[in-house]
Amino acid sequence: MSAERGKDFADGSSSAGSPGDDHQQPATPSRYESQKRRDWNTFGQYLKNQRPPVPLSQCNYNHVLEFLRYLDQFGKTKVHLQGCMFYGQPEPPAPCTCPLRQAWGSLDALIGRLRAAYEENGGSPETNPFASGAIRVYLREVRECQAKARGIPYKKKKKKPSPSKGGNDDESSSTMHFS
Repeated sequence: MSAERGKDFADGSSSAGSPGDDHQQPATPSRYESQKRRDWNTFGQYLKNQRPPVPLSQCNYNHVLEFLRYLDQFGKTKVHLQGCMFYGQPEPPAPCTCPLRQAWGSLDALIGRLRAAYEENGGSPETNPFASGAIRVYLREVRECQAKARGIPYKKKKKKPSPSKGGNDDESSSTMHFS
């Protein structure tokens, strides 16, 4: 449905408006912009609900980490614990009592949107709590933990294997000259 709405918007935007309207924002924000605004408002509400409330100017990466952990309770991704008999299985054959968490990809996208929203709302890139190294470390740990729990460890891009094992002598000797 959202793709059709976007298509309708694209079709309508070319015929609507006068030539002087070029500098105005579109009447309907993109899905990304809408989600970014919702995320920003949700984070702001989270800070206001803290006891005592935390002003945005005093927000730091610890508040962001607490927010990400808070969001886990609303997650839909089963993350098996190490003691679970399905730990490390990509497709477990039966249900278990392991917790539902936010998926790593969702958290990563959320941080990207909040990072952009922070700066769009007057925050300095140098003080952006969403750009903190601690946030990157947390996201990396979540990614690795979830990958292990599913039995699909995250691996960086592999280098091409060396042709020295197997193959004929002509091939391996010709490739040895390229370094």
